[in-house]
Amino acid sequence: MFLTDRFPGTNPIAFLPELAPEDKLVHKGTFSPDLNEYYYTISNKDFSQFTVKVITKVNGQWSASTDAFFNSKYDDHGMSFSPNGNTLFFSSTRPVPVEGVPDTWHIWKSEKIKGKWSDPEFIDIPNLKNKLISHPSVTNSGTLYFHASNLDYSDMDIYSSKLINGKYENAEKLSIPDYSEVNKCTPHVSPKEDYLIFASIGNQLDLMISFNDGSGAWKETKAFDAKINTNGQGNPYITPDEKFLFFTTGKDSENWSVKWVDISPELKK
Repeated sequence: MFLTDRFPGTNPIAFLPELAPEDKLVHKGTFSPDLNEYYYTISNKDFSQFTVKVITKVNGQWSASTDAFFNSKYDDHGMSFSPNGNTLFFSSTRPVPVEGVPDTWHIWKSEKIKGKWSDPEFIDIPNLKNKLISHPSVTNSGTLYFHASNLDYSDMDIYSSKLINGKYENAEKLSIPDYSEVNKCTPHVSPKEDYLIFASIGNQLDLMISFNDGSGAWKETKAFDAKINTNGQGNPYITPDEKFLFFTTGKDSENWSVKWVDISPELKK
């Protein structure tokens, strides 16, 4: 089901390190909701040229990796599926077909229509046209979560934008008490919008979890324990069964990897 017969407990283990060629780093991975596709990013060891690869299950067997259908000559990264699997969101530095929008990371999407993926479409967040926007994550209602910053990566924080009549509204910065002054990135929101996992930016990245109190406020925010927060973490992703947390860890290219861990006890709390 998850490409391997070796499953983690509550201690993180590396997830298929052989997916990355020796001269590359492997970054965020995400399964399609039906678990028949696994997308992951690789880059050069100097963190240049982000490329998205995919492995597909055919007749019960996993294929060799190929370039993802939306991969381009530009940088592509930060992909995630809508809960129903019919839309794939990702970040890209490809040129935007809107005059005046700077060349940087922006969010794009493709939709599966009659079994085929459409050409990627730029997502226009009206009040963030001049910002760097990346790492989308989407809820059942279509609300999009992502991080945004200045073009030099300063003032990075998490925003959300509601989908109204097929268009995304002006984004709002999330209010997370006790962490309002902390820069944050790489959010993953649950389909029901009841919890949010993100990386806080300090001396290193630390993974945090925050819970929705039912009225839209984010409460009970806390860092994961030292088994997870050991060496700089980001790119969180929760599998569709809400059992496993995937994340990227490593302060430098020599100890960089994607790890996974059974997170269900934490979510049940």
